Amino acid sequence: MAITNGYATLTQIKNYLSISDSTDNDLLEDLVESSSRSIDRIANRRFYADANASARKYRAYSDVFIYTDDISSTSGLIVKIDEGGNGTYSKTLTLNTDYILDPLTASALGRPFTQLTMVSNTESWPIFPGITQNGLRPGVEVTAKWGWPSVPDDITVACLILTADLYKRKDAPGGVLGLGDLGVIRMSPVGRDVTNMVRAYQKIAIA
Repeated sequence: MAITNGYATLTQIKNYLSISDSTDNDLLEDLVESSSRSIDRIANRRFYADANASARKYRAYSDVFIYTDDISSTSGLIVKIDEGGNGTYSKTLTLNTDYILDPLTASALGRPFTQLTMVSNTESWPIFPGITQNGLRPGVEVTAKWGWPSVPDDITVACLILTADLYKRKDAPGGVLGLGDLGVIRMSPVGRDVTNMVRAYQKIAIA
């Protein structure tokens, strides 16, 4: 199978493991993809960018700021608001006129945008207060290519470490590598180093 949205390539993992033949290519591809999705779950976000833009809806808790999922680029970005609280997103806002993307340094650092900041003198993010039908409605619709602009280098390394660990376990039943002078030689717990590497990227969910 081909790797879908993996954080390492087949060539990279084969070089990492010093494998020159193609016997385990399918297995390695499966493991790279599985490791990549495990990293997503550890980080509570994903590090690949969508090829196409799709719409997501958000509730505004401030008339100035809206926190969003990771936005990889401004390509295909469309922001609409529901002015009447009726579920109709009829007004389209203009980037850098009505709102800006934050953090301002995201592009320079190779990181995603995660916030929309209203800068218009005449607009604000719609907030529908109260526990009513309108109050529960999300007031903003964002169409974007979600994810990260590119996979960070240390996420690729974490993927290689986890993939190699999983690959070696096929020859280590119960995590036992063999016997040494001091007794049983066991593999370290799966993902310990990977979790430490990915923790710096972990996204904390905001209720």
